[in-house]
Amino acid sequence: MHYLGIRPENFNPQVYFTFRNRYEENHVTKVHSHDFVTMIYVMSGSCTYTINGISYRVRKGDMLVFNADVTHGKTVGAGEEIMELHVGLGNICIDGLPRNHLVPPDAPPVYHLQGYEQQFISCCSDICAEQENNLPGCELMIKVHVMRMMVLFLQTTKTDIHRSANTLSGIDSSDKSVIVNTLMKYMNENYMHQISLETISKKIYLSPAYISKVFKEETGETPINYLIKIRLAKAREMLMAGGQSVKAVARAVGYDDAYYFSKLYKKYHGVAPSKERR
Repeated sequence: MHYLGIRPENFNPQVYFTFRNRYEENHVTKVHSHDFVTMIYVMSGSCTYTINGISYRVRKGDMLVFNADVTHGKTVGAGEEIMELHVGLGNICIDGLPRNHLVPPDAPPVYHLQGYEQQFISCCSDICAEQENNLPGCELMIKVHVMRMMVLFLQTTKTDIHRSANTLSGIDSSDKSVIVNTLMKYMNENYMHQISLETISKKIYLSPAYISKVFKEETGETPINYLIKIRLAKAREMLMAGGQSVKAVARAVGYDDAYYFSKLYKKYHGVAPSKERR
């Protein structure tokens, strides 16, 4: 048995909202963040999400988990549509994690749970049915089904991580160094493109969660933070050289959202990119 980090006596999440919605082609949700946890289950279709500046392709059977303050937005491309169930949650207390974190801060935000599709679809259907029927006690029943979804998510992801850990137990430090060097080389050569842990994981046949784990063990930081540092260092060189707008520089280093780029740049370098231009 694997401890999920929650105990029955203190597991009491606050459900802020649950809703199901279909988004059609060319829909764009601007990048934003919340001070609570958001779970989004993809019931059908596909689209592209931008999460903390990284692009992810999501499809039916995927679960997206955004801890508090994680920036996210989505774009539904031409010929696409997507049906999602959204759940907003507060008062999340899991042992070993900051408040209002359902997953570790450096964990991937997208989980491919197609093997458990029926269980999650059942949770979604029960939540939607309670909302539509709107009978007395429906809010309590919705909370029951949301808690079931949360526990199911923790069970499936922690079980998969445990299995991956057993698989990786034979990897020695030299192998880990090769993995990390491969990741660094890839990010240094491709920082200007959309990079996701999912894409990288397919190249080296390791799960996104364990790519993050090995990278942090070897370098002390997450792959995403390393990528951000590369991008912002390149951006600073371009800004200091002059001749390009902040928006152009942002795009050149992999950020389509100039506002998000400027906010991130100021956070890391202590000055707005517009003041770095020459």
